[in-house]
Amino acid sequence: MNAKSQLQTEDREATPRASSRRERIALRMNVLGSRVLRYGLTLVIGWIGLMKFTGYEAKGIQPLVAHSPFLGWMYSIWTVRQFSDGLGVVEVAIAILIALRPWSRKACAIGSGVAVLMFLTTLSFLFSTPGWEPSLGGFPALSALPGQFLLKDVVLLGAAMWSLGEALTS
Repeated sequence: MNAKSQLQTEDREATPRASSRRERIALRMNVLGSRVLRYGLTLVIGWIGLMKFTGYEAKGIQPLVAHSPFLGWMYSIWTVRQFSDGLGVVEVAIAILIALRPWSRKACAIGSGVAVLMFLTTLSFLFSTPGWEPSLGGFPALSALPGQFLLKDVVLLGAAMWSLGEALTS
């Protein structure tokens, strides 16, 4: 048997063990990754939701909300602080619902579905709030606020969509 055919034979013999080990590692990474994704999403939404109860955050979101065709009208009903507090309640509730996944698929699906809507709304701020950096030539150069601040919501939207799909299919 020449060296080449011996290596091929060894590769075939080693493949089931290596494949099995790779599969175990991949499965562990999928399980761990799904937990980090879900509870990372919960942490981010909950933390940001709790920040909505501060004057700093209420002032920070004011220009985003004021320019929004979907939410701008809210300031004719509530003050900046009242709207921010109400949004904080909604965001904390979303985080709690998603975190309830081990006990309730339905609660997680509801929280994840509302999170999807929330992130679609916040991503709309990219188009309604002035934020294309003129010193860099405008579109597609994003300013730090709101552009780069909101860009993370694309990933959070994906996490919420995954969480919704997982809760609905399990």
